[in-house]
Amino acid sequence: MKIGCPKEIKPQEFRVGMTPDAVREATGHGHQVFVETRAGAGAGFSDDDYVAAGAKILGTAEEVFETAEMIVKVKEPQAVERKRLREGQVLFTYLHLAPDPEQTRDLLDSGVTAIAYETVTDDRGGLPLLAPMSEVAGRLAPQVGAWTLQKANGGRGVLLGGVPGVAPAKVLVIGGGVVGTHAAKVAAGMGADVTVIDRSINRLRYLDDVFGRDFKNAYASAGNTIALAREADMIIGAVLIPGAAAPKLISRAQLAELKPGAALVDVAIDQGGCFETSRATTHQDPVYEVDGIMHYCVANMPGAVARTSTLALGNATMPFMLALADKGWKRACAEDKHLLAGLNTHRGKLTYAAVGAALGLPTIAAADALQL
Repeated sequence: MKIGCPKEIKPQEFRVGMTPDAVREATGHGHQVFVETRAGAGAGFSDDDYVAAGAKILGTAEEVFETAEMIVKVKEPQAVERKRLREGQVLFTYLHLAPDPEQTRDLLDSGVTAIAYETVTDDRGGLPLLAPMSEVAGRLAPQVGAWTLQKANGGRGVLLGGVPGVAPAKVLVIGGGVVGTHAAKVAAGMGADVTVIDRSINRLRYLDDVFGRDFKNAYASAGNTIALAREADMIIGAVLIPGAAAPKLISRAQLAELKPGAALVDVAIDQGGCFETSRATTHQDPVYEVDGIMHYCVANMPGAVARTSTLALGNATMPFMLALADKGWKRACAEDKHLLAGLNTHRGKLTYAAVGAALGLPTIAAADALQL
């Protein structure tokens, strides 16, 4: 198979879809890999690194898209990239279609076979290609939240860990999954007073058993959520409904009940955000204020630590990428129900029910798409 890896063009996105190790694996399986020049520069990989691994360097993204049978990326294709996609081509990347009707329509119009990292599953009910970036974003959230809390950045002027004689900041983490757990661990490690809330009693039991001495937990009823939010200096939104738009858990009206200058860090912004007042921002301009409350809503948080993120993502995606290349997408998906769960569009058909429900579009079963 001819595999293409273009340079990411989303603002302040420094990750790359394939590492030189992934190229070496793919070429070792007999495939050809075409990498856009300087695609890996932001993550610390040179063109020479890719050439040494067996890739051919192409001068433009247009050449990569035109040549490749499968495109491997990190972020959802931007408008100019979507125009380059075609029927019969496979796109393997993060998509986050539920809050993005424009991208969804463009992918359907292109006819491309789009497989989303974030909806590939595993035997334990997890999301193995979302997990590494969730780990990175979770660990970053307290860091960027601590920066947002600084007075010069519009925050309350509160030090996360406090000092002797001064209490630490209170951090509320909404959602006890991968993002929430990693956020809570780091926030607690920074000395904050941390509470994690979730609606799964089994998850709360796990958090209590493993981290009971590090941070507190509570059930995420509407009443508990706002009561704890009123006391918090920082609120980290870490909720996920796989493939679907994130629920809005704090309304604009409720901002008036929060501490002035409190920091909201919305890690769920890729799926539309879990605060009513959330809107996507960039690393270049990451924060904004609404009703005295600071919002950090960068849609590609892991891009800030591009090398770590690229290596972690490459480790997770490599087996699936190789299966798609070795077997072709139809056979790979037919033989692996978890990879099939990643199929979002094929030949103009939407194949992921949660996206259809979010956007009011008709869908077909992913298994039925194998017959098209």
